[in-house]
Amino acid sequence: MIRPMTAADVPSVAALEKLCFSDPWSVSSIASELDNPLSLWLVWEEDGTAAAYLGVQRVPPQADVMNVAVSPALRRRGIARALFAELERRLPEIDELFLEVRASNSGAIALYRTLGFEQVGRRPNYYLDPREDALILRKELFHADPVR
Repeated sequence: MIRPMTAADVPSVAALEKLCFSDPWSVSSIASELDNPLSLWLVWEEDGTAAAYLGVQRVPPQADVMNVAVSPALRRRGIARALFAELERRLPEIDELFLEVRASNSGAIALYRTLGFEQVGRRPNYYLDPREDALILRKELFHADPVR
């Protein structure tokens, strides 16, 4: 089940951060997103816990994907795709999504390309641990019933 993140999800999301990223967000940073009116964080609930999540920061007409992670045990089941589909459904005011991804993360890059993201730039040495370039990806959104 996909739903908005709540305060009860913060520990699970923080645990996923530590599991999936070399420079994870802190519990307080994740919790602060709940009070940010520009943020939207969705979780995939499995067995009563947040087993995947996707967070964005909205500045219409665009949004930046802050983080997306799926528990390694649940990968390759379409969960990230489902999160992105739900995200797009909840963002009728957004025309473009942007994200950064490690240049070496071929699995994520392949997923993002199948979702319609295209590379529009590169940030040298963007990631620090380990030092690595980030690819900047963009996706144009097309809404059936635009809200304007």
